[in-house]
Amino acid sequence: MEQIQLMGPQGPKPKQTSVSRVGVYVFLVSAAIFFCIPLYVMLITSLKGMPEIRLGELFALPGDPSFAAWVKAWSEACSGVECNGIQTGFWNSVKITIPSVAISIILGSINGYALSFWRFKGSNLLFGLLLFGAFVPFQVVIFPLIIFLREVGLYGSLTGIILIHTIFGMPIMTLLFRNYFASLPDELFKAARVDGANFWQIFFQIMMPLSIPVTVVAVILQTTGIWNDYLLGLIFAGRDNLPMTVQLNNIVATTFGVREYNVNMAATILTAIVPLAIYLLSGKYFVRGIAAGAVKG
Repeated sequence: MEQIQLMGPQGPKPKQTSVSRVGVYVFLVSAAIFFCIPLYVMLITSLKGMPEIRLGELFALPGDPSFAAWVKAWSEACSGVECNGIQTGFWNSVKITIPSVAISIILGSINGYALSFWRFKGSNLLFGLLLFGAFVPFQVVIFPLIIFLREVGLYGSLTGIILIHTIFGMPIMTLLFRNYFASLPDELFKAARVDGANFWQIFFQIMMPLSIPVTVVAVILQTTGIWNDYLLGLIFAGRDNLPMTVQLNNIVATTFGVREYNVNMAATILTAIVPLAIYLLSGKYFVRGIAAGAVKG
C-alpha cells in the first residue's frame, strides 16, 4: 500500500520584517506625530478659556471644553476696527476659489488636449513657454500685473483676482493635462477622426471622460493653492474681497484689547479646514490620479 506523502505549505515564503522596513515605519510615524502636534495644540487651545490658557499647560486637555471661541472667531472676532469674524473672508475665498479653479482647469485641459493631439507649427515652443511660466516666481511679475489691471479697470476687484489666479494656474494645469493626454493611446484619437468627430466632439465625448483621474488632481492642487494664497489676495483682491487667509492675519495681528489665543487658534483651524478636508477625503484619488499619468509625458 502506497504511503501518501503529505505536501507542505505552497507559495512563496512570507517576507520577514527587515531593518529597513522597520526604519521606514519609524520615520513615517515620527513624521505623522511631528505634523499632528501643532494641530493638536491648536485644537485643544481653541476649546479652552483664557484663564486655563494662562496656566501655561500647553499640552493639557481642556478641563471645561467650550466652542465659544469658535463662535467668536466665526462671527465676532475683530479684524482692525471691524468685528464681523472670519466668515466674511470665508465667503470671499469661496467666491474667488470656485471660478478660478473651474476656469483654469477648463482652459488647461483644452490647452493640454490641443498640444497633445492637434499639434501645429510652433506648438512645442508654445508648450515650452507655458512650462517656463510655471517656474517663474510670481513676485517678479506682480508690479507689471498691477499696472495692467489698473489700466483695464480690474485692479482691486473680484474679477481681477480671479483672472490673476487663472493666469498663474494655467501653466501647471496645461502641463498636467498635456502629459496625461500624451500617455493615452493615439488609436483612440485616430479612430475618432476616422469616424468624423471634430475637435470638440473628441474632447468632450472621449478625452474628458478618460481624464477624470487627472482632473481630480488638478482640482486638489488648484483648490488648495488658491484657498491658501495670501499675497495675491492681499494685493489684487481689494478691500471688499479679501480672502480668508488675509482676514486670519488681520485677526491674529490685531492688538486692540486682550489677545485671545483660543479665538486665534479657532480662526486658524477654520481657515485650514477646507484644504485639510479635501486632502483627507480625496487623498486616495490624488494618488490614483498621479499613478494614472498625471506626471507622465
